[in-house]
Amino acid sequence: MLLAVDVGNTETVVGLYDAEESDVFDHWRIWTNAERTGDEHALLLSQFLSQHRLTFDDVTGLAVSSTVPRLTATMQRMAARYLEVPTVILGPGVKTGMPILYEDPKEVGPDRIANAVAAYDLYGGPTIVVDFGTATTLDAITDRGEYAGGAIMPGVQISLDALFVRAAAVRRVELGEPRHIIGKTTRDSVQSGVVNGTTAMVDGLCERFEEDLGESTIISTGGLGGLFSRLSRRIEHHEPWLTLHGLRLIFEKNQ
Repeated sequence: MLLAVDVGNTETVVGLYDAEESDVFDHWRIWTNAERTGDEHALLLSQFLSQHRLTFDDVTGLAVSSTVPRLTATMQRMAARYLEVPTVILGPGVKTGMPILYEDPKEVGPDRIANAVAAYDLYGGPTIVVDFGTATTLDAITDRGEYAGGAIMPGVQISLDALFVRAAAVRRVELGEPRHIIGKTTRDSVQSGVVNGTTAMVDGLCERFEEDLGESTIISTGGLGGLFSRLSRRIEHHEPWLTLHGLRLIFEKNQ
């Protein structure tokens, strides 16, 4: 069994893959805590595995993408102590099979690379991946399977939090699908502005990306991807486990 771990700034997603299957066998989501030790991570992972009566002895590999440098080292220490299996920590020097056209390839987040590898495997190119996470990112993959670059903007929840902190008269509301495009209450107006506004911005950016890429397949992923894929006029597919799929592919390329 392969453990694929995507450590994000807000949440960490864990996927379990059977060696003979391409689809994720099971998955879990936990709060990202940079103070959590390797021993604590090992305890959490062992509890997840125990749901299927599995132990670390059943794990044959570990693939990790981490946007939190402190936790990257933590996961390395955990793997060395508890797993002793082939381990791939996605970063410089790891084979991905995808040319990176960034001016400095080391600047590209590992989750973005995993998303790009997975998207090209599933849909070919040109492809645009929209990841709705702590940040909202767009990544472009050419028809030759190259990572062309992308765009980064504040995530939806970050934007909401900033609005509530800076605008004293606007009370906190939950993030959800707006009832109306033109809000009749403060709650509806905030939801329409943030959700519909983000959707329109993403759709517009995708159109501008296509001016360089050509007509592209557009995919969403991330914790809020399901919400925005329903509202977007341009997003064609929602792949909630795209990063995990990319980690599995990259792990296999490095064996």
